[in-house]
Amino acid sequence: MYAASSREALDGARVELEAALRGAKGADATTVGTELLSFADTVSDNRTLRTALADSATAPDARADIAKSLLDGKVAPATRDTVASAAARQWSNDGDLARGLRTLGREALLQSAKDSGNLDTVEEELFGFAQLVKGDPELEQALKDRTRTAADREQLVKTLLNGKVDPVTEALAAETVASTDEAPGDALDQLSELAAGVNGRKVAYVSSAGELSAKQRTDLAAKLPTIYGAPVTLHVEVDPDLLGGVVVRVGDERIDGSVAGRLAELRRNLK
Repeated sequence: MYAASSREALDGARVELEAALRGAKGADATTVGTELLSFADTVSDNRTLRTALADSATAPDARADIAKSLLDGKVAPATRDTVASAAARQWSNDGDLARGLRTLGREALLQSAKDSGNLDTVEEELFGFAQLVKGDPELEQALKDRTRTAADREQLVKTLLNGKVDPVTEALAAETVASTDEAPGDALDQLSELAAGVNGRKVAYVSSAGELSAKQRTDLAAKLPTIYGAPVTLHVEVDPDLLGGVVVRVGDERIDGSVAGRLAELRRNLK
């Protein structure tokens, strides 16, 4: 999570990115996304550069000029301007700037999937891969093993997914596993949520004691948007420990309608 000033900085840079991708010049989202992710890697690995681009003691215009001088003629103008816009903003720390550039790069690639009509597929594939990783301890260990290089872990993901998923899914999943410090399954889940956000939706993680029927899924899909005021994507997992009912999580909010949850509440009340 970003601190307040970093969230504002990210939102401001996002406006620049969206204007570039949707403007009259029609910057290529795939190119911009790939370049932003590459530069995010550079910034993450270079403390001197990271400090220069995020140092609040330097005037915003001067920080933007540093970014432009580094990137002018080497990347697409939209990439250069997005990085310059990010550098000119106030971040809580220089690490957040690097993370912000990475988020913007991922959003640009997701926008490319949306432009081609494939974003729903990418979102579903990212969620499916996250569940695969979480359900396979050996695979998750291999993907988070820091004795392996980032390039090695990235290549492992590409080998697993090559030809089986949309190219954007493969690129984002590989990049995320290579760059994250979190558990790979959780990082991939967050990437799926980011895809839903680009699609204008929230993600509802639904845990149920057994498989939901088509009617139950339809009813949930109809009710949740009225609660959260936005279209909702359902990601359903089976958890027999719930004994019955469902647990729904959207963002930080959790609705526990499970038998196990009611029993736990009863125990607390009895105490």
